[in-house]
Amino acid sequence: MKWSYRFVSGLLFLASMVGMAFALYLEHVQGLEPCPLCVFQRVGLIALGIFSLIAFIHNPISNTFKRIYTFLGTAGILWSVGVAARHVWLQHLPPDQVPSCGPGLDYWLDTLPLKSVFQQVLQGSGECALIDWTFLGQSLPVWSLVFFSLLAIISLWQLFRKYPA
Repeated sequence: MKWSYRFVSGLLFLASMVGMAFALYLEHVQGLEPCPLCVFQRVGLIALGIFSLIAFIHNPISNTFKRIYTFLGTAGILWSVGVAARHVWLQHLPPDQVPSCGPGLDYWLDTLPLKSVFQQVLQGSGECALIDWTFLGQSLPVWSLVFFSLLAIISLWQLFRKYPA
């Protein structure tokens, strides 16, 4: 079965929508407050969703446009993979090596330059090491890493596959 560029773009868009819907469900229905790393993971997922939606709607004939849309979406989801991997790493640190909790993301955004906010968030804090939700014995960042990695593999395949001339 040949999967068209448009079909895969639509699939990636739907997957990103499902991922965001689940994140918002956990936040607003289950009451799980996202840590700064969780918020940053959402940014890449949203980027994948936006560029996949644009690619789906535009359905470009030009391979150049196909590659541009796919590259931008892939960059977004690879960002999420990296942040989720950092989050998993923080959660597996011994308790004495976990960074201390600092001020929240809102405070950092109000008081620090954007570059410093990125540095602070990516360093992680104690709140990012807390495990407050599990499924089949694995934490939410582990499942996020699996989900984002799957989307990244599909995105990379979409980026590097051959298209008819």
